[in-house]
Amino acid sequence: MTDSLQHFSTEAEGVPTAAGRYVDVDAIESVEFVPGLGFRPVLGERTMVNFVSFEPHTEAPLHVHEEEQIVLVIDGEFEFNIDGDVRMMRTGDVAVIPSWVPHGARTHASSCNEIDVFNPPRRSLLDHAGRSSPPPAGAGV
Repeated sequence: MTDSLQHFSTEAEGVPTAAGRYVDVDAIESVEFVPGLGFRPVLGERTMVNFVSFEPHTEAPLHVHEEEQIVLVIDGEFEFNIDGDVRMMRTGDVAVIPSWVPHGARTHASSCNEIDVFNPPRRSLLDHAGRSSPPPAGAGV
């Protein structure tokens, strides 16, 4: 068992860099780079969470980027390709994509909702994230 007092410490060893905030993801306007594939990014100071919705028969083409990405399927299923390793991912499945590793996804007859976590924030989504959900003060974007 780990030390719960250490994990849930109340002793600050630094100064908060921004105020916390709540975000209404449903209020974020979805941006589409391809039809049927919607993105709703939420920007923190150094991390981005992107709420992604795939309509049936939609493809995110094979691509690469410098940001590390973690994918978590929250509803439905899709076929995911990590550098040629193709698998069906379903609710609760997680994939980790390091920088510059080719990856892509496609739905078949069903839809899929998933969450992408990017560190650092994904450059191609920064403008939209800034308009939709202003970053906390001090965010370096």
